Amino acid sequence: MVIKGVLFDFSGTLFRIEPVRDWFAAVLREEGVDVPPEDFEPYVTGLTEAGALPGGPAPLRVPEGLAGAMARRDLTPALHREAYTGLARTVALPDPGLYDALYARHMRPEAWRAYPDAVEVLEGLRRAGVAVGVVSNIGWDLRPVFRAHGLDELVDAYALSFEHGLQKPAAELFRIACTMIGRDPADVVMVGDDRIADGGAAALGCEVRFVDHLPVPERPDGLRSLGLVPG
Repeated sequence: MVIKGVLFDFSGTLFRIEPVRDWFAAVLREEGVDVPPEDFEPYVTGLTEAGALPGGPAPLRVPEGLAGAMARRDLTPALHREAYTGLARTVALPDPGLYDALYARHMRPEAWRAYPDAVEVLEGLRRAGVAVGVVSNIGWDLRPVFRAHGLDELVDAYALSFEHGLQKPAAELFRIACTMIGRDPADVVMVGDDRIADGGAAALGCEVRFVDHLPVPERPDGLRSLGLVPG
């Protein structure tokens, strides 16, 4: 096919959230909370198993009282906050202020790293005249992350679940994204790391290509290897 548009997922595709250990340590520093070295690792393990970091490891178990919020978390900012602060609260942290601080941290640009080949691929698509959109299941505005990392100018449109009241794999969210970038779905490739959520674009007629959701150092050329850039 002649690629005229590419839609990208956000977390695990173009960017990756910092590790749980770094996330927790950063908030402890910012909040001025001292944790004995022997207690630090158990807290990290607890938060990891709870799935408290959005974009991080999935929870080992979702408490019954949070099941509804987790299933619909990307439809509104309130549900997203409820779900993830709720998961964090299953871990008894040393200061009650840490729960909100941890949630706030994950939305900050410095908590995210772009994959090594993200800029190269987006710049190549821009030079080739290929329209680019971002389609994300998310409960907050990710545009500041793209701006801070210098990628915003390489993206033509954002279709975010909480802004449209739709979650991937709903085909309508991909349809909205294709309309926003002005391309027919048959000429668009969807790139993501989730075969269910991102694979929903296939129902619309988009070709779907996948990358592995790996730590940044372990995936230096996952996007480049997809052959998205002509020539």
